Amino acid sequence: MLGIKNFILIVADIRDMHRMSQIFDNYKPKIVFHAAAYKHVPLMESNPNEAVGVNILGAKNIADLSITHNIKKCILISTDKAVNPTNVMGATKLIAELYVKCLNGRGNTKFITTRFGNVLGSNGSVIPLFKKQLISGGPITVTHKNITRYFMTISTASQLVLQASTMGNGDEIFVFNMGKPIKIYDIALHIIRLSGLKFPDDIDIKIIGLRSGEKISEELYSENEIIKSTSHDKILMIETKPFKKEIIEAKINMLCKKNFKSQKLEIVAIMKKYITRICFE
Repeated sequence: MLGIKNFILIVADIRDMHRMSQIFDNYKPKIVFHAAAYKHVPLMESNPNEAVGVNILGAKNIADLSITHNIKKCILISTDKAVNPTNVMGATKLIAELYVKCLNGRGNTKFITTRFGNVLGSNGSVIPLFKKQLISGGPITVTHKNITRYFMTISTASQLVLQASTMGNGDEIFVFNMGKPIKIYDIALHIIRLSGLKFPDDIDIKIIGLRSGEKISEELYSENEIIKSTSHDKILMIETKPFKKEIIEAKINMLCKKNFKSQKLEIVAIMKKYITRICFE
């Protein structure tokens, strides 16, 4: 462990329930922000067993421990990719959202979900990638000329997560007002121009095609959700239609008990058949 100011850094596997329980026992937190997840879309398409293990079982462990340890609030950090997911990563994050909703009202823990798009400068963000490609002489690679994403800065994302955690009374899904989606192609053009270079004379942009599981555009809420305003102009609240929580929870528990070394097609089929196609009441 390494102490930095008022932080203590601990290396642990979130899938290890015993280890995570020890950490809860030792530090007795009152509020938990659950942000541990694999978020790389193509990698999770190739490794769905790892996505299930971290994004679902890991989230389940934290949620269950929050109830056991009487945590005041547990905030799940989710993503717009959980809305109408077309990839493994999005599906696993949707399942994590569903699981914490299943637990609301059980014990004293208030579960709150925050859902937003891409965070500029975060690990895996396009900006560091584009800068690296620029330094190496290009080309800058974009998967599709019309692909768009929602963006916000790290500081804004952090502040809104803290604000949502204060506002939440349990069972909410908060969506941040991220403005209009931005074309990734336009971001590449801006980076080239801000670097004092010309497109395409100095640096070219190469369209390489959509990656496995990648969508042209992302959504912040689905047709099964109603969006509402809150007291904060940058934070919206999602109201979901009722669903059979006991059935969904049972199927998530079943999925988490599966052998994560199973064939990836089997894991994807299970998520698609039993979890992500929810029959709302």
